[in-house]
Amino acid sequence: MSTITVTSLTFAYEGTPDNVFEDVSFRFDTDWKLGFVGRNGRGKTTFLKLLMKEYPYRGKIDTPCSFSYFPFSEVNEQGSAVDAVDSVIPDYEFWELCREVNLLGLSEEKLFLPYLALSQGERIKILIAALFLCQNSFLLLDEPTNHLDAEGRETLQAYLKTKKGFLIVSHDRNLLDAVTDHTLSINRENIEIQKGNFSQWFENKELQDNFERSENEKLKKDISRYKEAARRTSTWSDKVEATKYGNGPVDRGFIGAKSAKMMKRAKSAESRFEKAAEQKTQLLRNIETIGSLKLSPLHFHKDTLVNISGLSIQYDDTPVLSEFDLQIKQGDRIALQGGNGSGKSSILKILAGEDIPHTGTVHVSSGLIISYISQDTSFLAGSLPEFAASTGVNRTLLTTILRNLGFERNHFENNLAEFSEGQKKKVLLAKSLCEAAHLYIWDEPLNYIDVLSRMQIEDVLLKYEPTMLFVEHDRFFSERIATSYCNL
Repeated sequence: MSTITVTSLTFAYEGTPDNVFEDVSFRFDTDWKLGFVGRNGRGKTTFLKLLMKEYPYRGKIDTPCSFSYFPFSEVNEQGSAVDAVDSVIPDYEFWELCREVNLLGLSEEKLFLPYLALSQGERIKILIAALFLCQNSFLLLDEPTNHLDAEGRETLQAYLKTKKGFLIVSHDRNLLDAVTDHTLSINRENIEIQKGNFSQWFENKELQDNFERSENEKLKKDISRYKEAARRTSTWSDKVEATKYGNGPVDRGFIGAKSAKMMKRAKSAESRFEKAAEQKTQLLRNIETIGSLKLSPLHFHKDTLVNISGLSIQYDDTPVLSEFDLQIKQGDRIALQGGNGSGKSSILKILAGEDIPHTGTVHVSSGLIISYISQDTSFLAGSLPEFAASTGVNRTLLTTILRNLGFERNHFENNLAEFSEGQKKKVLLAKSLCEAAHLYIWDEPLNYIDVLSRMQIEDVLLKYEPTMLFVEHDRFFSERIATSYCNL
């Protein structure tokens, strides 16, 4: 076991005035299974890049080991799966690769197939197997479950349970609870490490937040009382002092002493006030400002919104979906489930109006208003005001929702193309939440979205109960939101 120590780390991207990290210090051991959590845009991926020495920084990072990072930056995709592994891990034993691939539920024959012929989930599993071949490295996994189907996530979860010596950035609560033994969290004001998985960390955070809220209310009352006591005592002191100069004989020494005693009490009350005020400034600094979200689902005049019958889809003569039937009624929240490549996204795209070649009948009721979130975020560019104008949503409402989802105000000035993947996804979610619609169609809306924001989204959907068809591999989300499942 070795220790990685971070001391007084400060970092800002070139050309930006705000620090991503400012004078942060912490340490962790290389045999930990470390979960890494925090709001989107707080710098989780940036920190991994700093460990990899990809950016210059101030401070010190003592590392007794090398690091290996997933996803790999450059993968040879033109040959076989083995060629892809060779391009990222040049020195390994083939039998060890076969062992790791088998543990991830794949046969070794997959290694000899063209890499691009494999499903996205198969590629991810093979590259994760390659990552765990890295000798004498502390492994960094950045959102490894994105684009994995439910079965793939369960397989990865079982695989990681057998490993140690890694740091994993993930917003999948089930995965974090199952495979991690420590949690590293980027909070609003600091970075901290706690022993335990995500649920244990979150329970501790809620206890701490509730304690600080209680202390904050107590100190507010104390401050008000101290201020009033100081004002009242100071007023009495002034009045007593004034009597030294009244008519007739007076004991000015006695009155002066009495006045001084009252002034001392006033100063003491002021001191208690200042101390309470200082204590108050130390509270609530890490409490996340989780504002409530709103949604405006529309009521349709017919009970049946969509009717799909005998839908078949194929790409380049390869069948993807055959004879699929689905009916969406008002009030349904249907989770569309199936493996990678089973046609889920194609169904959603057809309903959203995209030109996907198909046969069969897809009937969308006339006048139906649909709000659609795609998996793809690559088209996002320009400013938020430009995005709002081009999509016809209210700019003020859009930014309000983003603020409630944890966006910092300074991010609003950035080009959308510069946003993190989680921030881009939040822009699409905020746009959909702005839209009044009869039917909400969401395609993997939670990819890259932080856990706290997922909880907010779950809450707003349960509160307003919109009619939905969605694809989402976060099992916890689907179990809370879906009224029914449709399996491909």
